[in-house]
Amino acid sequence: MVRRRLITHRIETLIKSDSGNRVARLSRIAPADIPVHVIQRGNNRQVCFVSDEDYAAYAGWLQEYSKKYNVEVHAWVMMTNHVHLLCTPRQEGGVSRMMQSLGRRYVQYFNFEYHRSGTLWEGRFKSCLVQSDRYLLELYKYIELNPVRAGIVASPGEYRWSSYQINGMGKGADLCTPHQEYLSLGISIPERLENYRELFTHHIEGELLEEIRRDTHKGMAVGNDRFKEEIEALTGRRLTPNKRGRPAGWRKEKV
Repeated sequence: MVRRRLITHRIETLIKSDSGNRVARLSRIAPADIPVHVIQRGNNRQVCFVSDEDYAAYAGWLQEYSKKYNVEVHAWVMMTNHVHLLCTPRQEGGVSRMMQSLGRRYVQYFNFEYHRSGTLWEGRFKSCLVQSDRYLLELYKYIELNPVRAGIVASPGEYRWSSYQINGMGKGADLCTPHQEYLSLGISIPERLENYRELFTHHIEGELLEEIRRDTHKGMAVGNDRFKEEIEALTGRRLTPNKRGRPAGWRKEKV
């Protein structure tokens, strides 16, 4: 405990000393009350978590900053070189503020702990908005099945550093806030847990898997066309890819 307090004190000192060197960046699209899928990767896919203490430190600060910036976290997985989160900000810009604070705090901890310097994360985190009905529970699955797809475990319940043990097995955790779509799986806790586990009898694959990966990587929105159009109208920023090929009428002669 004494060593942990000394590390925390050192981190806070470093953060304060660096506060005057930050450059303002364009805010992400993160309207209040719309779920967001977030991916944070290690630079050049380098390891971000070495020990259980590292995972625990990240989870603890994720809980701290999610509360501070009023962001509800529904699902997560912490892999050795990247993190997935599914969360809903209750105030605009909450996710960006949460991830910026969390990223800085953890990098300072990691560099101090392992006697290194420099960047840890691969630039800014990636994110996309998520349509609640149909797509949200698929994102729960996509995130919590990461260790299975990676061949680390045979079933998601075997992996310690994900939210599956909470959402699928009933383990308590202050970090997790269930989304309404999750709560709609049953009127009682046992019913919800059973129905949630049933979702995992079929893995995400094919077109939906590629859609989730593509839209998150490009900062688009995961949902149907109507949802994407509504978000574009709300934010004034394009969230669908441009059509490939030359524009219509390009063969016409110039007047």
